[in-house]
Amino acid sequence: MTLSKIPYLLLAVAAVILDQATKLAVLANFQYQERLNIIPDFFDLTLVFNPGAAFSFLADQGGWQKFFFLLLAVLISGYLIRAVIRDDFARWGKIGAAMIVGGAFGNVIDRLLYGHVVDFLLFYWQNWFYPAFNVADSFICVGAVLLVLDGIRNKKTA
Repeated sequence: MTLSKIPYLLLAVAAVILDQATKLAVLANFQYQERLNIIPDFFDLTLVFNPGAAFSFLADQGGWQKFFFLLLAVLISGYLIRAVIRDDFARWGKIGAAMIVGGAFGNVIDRLLYGHVVDFLLFYWQNWFYPAFNVADSFICVGAVLLVLDGIRNKKTA
């Protein structure tokens, strides 16, 4: 790996550190399902656990999903790291890939340590609630948008 790839590695590591630090702070200060209102009628901090994936997908499947999501995160991260090293993406795509890798590993750490992902950011309006999520999920979502935009902007013809 060349020196030009180090900033992307550092971004991924920073994502993991930020994600884990925020999760540890919430775990140390909240009881399960406790909520602290931050912005009335819009945003709370809370502590919930998600054994599934996004929107609690497969959360009720008895445990096998933990290993499935671990394997999926490792495979996708491996592909993205390889793509960054090979310069398959332009700059914004590499940033997006690094964000996805960092977010994925943040959630992998949770699955290995706790058997589920720690979520704590809860946005809502009146009776509508967006499922609680965490910093790793935020990195993954923003990274995915950057990858798509990079792909559109730097479309390669076959």
